[in-house]
Amino acid sequence: MHTSPTIRKVFEGVATRHEMYRMFNRHRGDPAMAEGEARHLFAGEWFEIAEAEHDYMLEILPPLFMRADMFAMREFMTGSVTSVFFSLWIDGRKRFFHAYCDLADRSAPERMKQAIVERESRPVRAMTRDERLDHIWSSTHDDYRGRAGARWPAGLRGKRTVLVFCGELGTVLKLLDDLTDEEIAAKLPVQLRRLPPLAA
Repeated sequence: MHTSPTIRKVFEGVATRHEMYRMFNRHRGDPAMAEGEARHLFAGEWFEIAEAEHDYMLEILPPLFMRADMFAMREFMTGSVTSVFFSLWIDGRKRFFHAYCDLADRSAPERMKQAIVERESRPVRAMTRDERLDHIWSSTHDDYRGRAGARWPAGLRGKRTVLVFCGELGTVLKLLDDLTDEEIAAKLPVQLRRLPPLAA
């Protein structure tokens, strides 16, 4: 039975080309990548890009399919999951997005489009805790993030970790999901720290 992936925003703001390519590789090092079971990592993720990046990706290869407001990359990330790029009118302004859709479900691109429009049409700009953690993961340099390895308890291995400054303790490696609200705020850009929390 096919189950729909959770649709989730993984970066706040408009990603530059450098940030876009970093997010294409944001799951590097996850054990699921080596095992070829990475569909759940990618399917459902999305973030905003600029028009120049949207057009650049359109010119790389002939698209797998193209509709009025979206096109899909011919090369698949994993299994039946590929990049779909959107150009959407939201609140009277044209904006551009990248998303990973599992094309085994033919309705996935349309559901993704609807979810992006709904999320970005909200009158108050806000972020859920998960969105804050995903933004931190997406924007943290590879030298300061990783995956829990052999020194961690078996149940935690493979989970995302980041280096955190903990005052007198110095820099400590912590599970991303275990960051306190204060640690999350310290790792976010100043303009994002002031955003109100959003109910998941």
